[in-house]
Amino acid sequence: MSSSTKTPNLKLIAAIIIGAALGAGALSLYQGTDSNGNSDVIASGEKKPLYWVAPMDSNYRRDKPGKSPMGMDLIPVYEEESSSDDFGPGAVKIAPHVVNNLGVRTAPVELKNMHTEISTVGYVQYDEDKLIHIHPRVDGWIEKLYVKAAGNPVEKGQPLYTLYAPQLVNAQEELLIALKRNNSSLITAAKDRLKALQLSADFIQQLEKTREVQQTITFYSPQAGFVDGLKIREGFYVKPGNTLLSIGKLDQVWVEAEVFERDAASIKEGLSVSMTLDYLPGEDWAGVVDYVYPTLNSKTRTLRVRLKFDNPDYQLKPNMFAQVTIHANQTESTILVPKEAVIRTGKQDRVVLALGDGQFKSIEVTIGRVDIDSIEILEGLNGDDVVVTSAQFLIDSESSKSSDFKRMTHDDVPTSVWMQGEVNSIMTGHRMVNITHGPAEAWDWPEMTMDFSVAEKVDIDSLKSGQSLHFEVSKTDDGGFEVTGIHIMSEPEDSSDEVPSAIVTGLINSIDSENRIFNISRGPIDKWDRPAATMNFTVAENIEIADFNLGDNVIFTFEVRDDLVITEISPESNEQNSHEHEKNHEQKAVVDHSNH
Repeated sequence: MSSSTKTPNLKLIAAIIIGAALGAGALSLYQGTDSNGNSDVIASGEKKPLYWVAPMDSNYRRDKPGKSPMGMDLIPVYEEESSSDDFGPGAVKIAPHVVNNLGVRTAPVELKNMHTEISTVGYVQYDEDKLIHIHPRVDGWIEKLYVKAAGNPVEKGQPLYTLYAPQLVNAQEELLIALKRNNSSLITAAKDRLKALQLSADFIQQLEKTREVQQTITFYSPQAGFVDGLKIREGFYVKPGNTLLSIGKLDQVWVEAEVFERDAASIKEGLSVSMTLDYLPGEDWAGVVDYVYPTLNSKTRTLRVRLKFDNPDYQLKPNMFAQVTIHANQTESTILVPKEAVIRTGKQDRVVLALGDGQFKSIEVTIGRVDIDSIEILEGLNGDDVVVTSAQFLIDSESSKSSDFKRMTHDDVPTSVWMQGEVNSIMTGHRMVNITHGPAEAWDWPEMTMDFSVAEKVDIDSLKSGQSLHFEVSKTDDGGFEVTGIHIMSEPEDSSDEVPSAIVTGLINSIDSENRIFNISRGPIDKWDRPAATMNFTVAENIEIADFNLGDNVIFTFEVRDDLVITEISPESNEQNSHEHEKNHEQKAVVDHSNH
């Protein structure tokens, strides 16, 4: 390099050094002019990171700066400036303009008596307490019918029909004979019989006076009302079992209604009822619950309720269809929220609390009864809380990310699962492993490739690229996942020819000569940290199975291949052979064999 080239470079370096010195001096001068050592205040006012996290993997966290497994600088994570932590997990803070844009509305919780309205349908009927059925007491013929059609109004004492009956004629003659004999006991008995046959006192008195037997007798209406179920005409032959007609009153009517089983506890006699009918829109009738039937309909699982209404203008007619609302008031005050404030799911009900200063939190509640406008809250809210009534689904979604309850999950979702996979790479310094694993149905995971932290109890040195694993993944408290157990199923193809093996003592339980299998209760394997267990071992071809019997105590060497293969075996008493086995089968690789 020529001298002319060196000179400009030296000048440039000198300029940089002088500039840095001047900048440092200026900074020192600025800090020095701040009274009371403001530099210390600035330094002390800086936020301290909670932890450092990998840019591409939020589960990779460290307590100091460094590099991620992908070689990227870790990013510091600071404590949030909001006071959401004061309200526990799930609290979120939303800016005022965002709250306005979302159209968030709130409503205070109300502590009052719940007005429960039970809506159902019913049918208008006669008041059966005032419904009279007319029957003859003797056989006879209808000579004259004074009411011609069902629905005709009748007055009390109005004639209904005239009957010819031989028994009535005989009963009259018996009274006349008793009168002629002047036998008081016979007279009394004859009068009682005529009364039993529904003859009036006036008729009997007239018979005593005239002493003339009437061939036909007229019967009169016992009350005012309307004729219902007219089943006779003039000339009909009738018997005591026949219902000739009915007379009902419409001053009051019954309405038979049915309510669902869940509402049965709220129905009591005396509750007020309102009713509307399709044929008179705009009209409303007020009534009461007159009677609650003691049994439910076995097919419909509904409770029959009888309602009573005044009907002065006779506008309510039997068999009319009606919509009724039973007003069931709760005697004790309860916490009520607007119906739209509750987010209902199959397993959980929630509301979003308005905490003030733009903060919100989704919480779980237990609901009770529901009416048209409100829902009763049994647990989860206080009387001074404020709930969100609109846009709460968006807030609930954000709150649930850090909430202390799990959304839309099964109660029995496990915290750890076993999966199969293949090791791609190991980051020993970071105690991480990259694995391509199969699906995990319990967590609804598909087949994919992921980075996992490796728990301290797992020997990370036993992991190699290309290994096939049966491994356990557990959830961590910070929301991450780590490998907590491994079972090496196969080594990589390019791995060492050395096959993992162990020497152990055991007792032969059974011998399957055909399949060359020994069932052995073996002792513990210290180097693999495996307790004693009973399992099947395949016997190598070079071993004579006939040399061994049930109950033999043996010492044997087995290798971990596709199966557990016994390569050498001898009676346990041959101590020299045991020492030779142990000397010739030192194991350098440490593996985790969950089932060995």
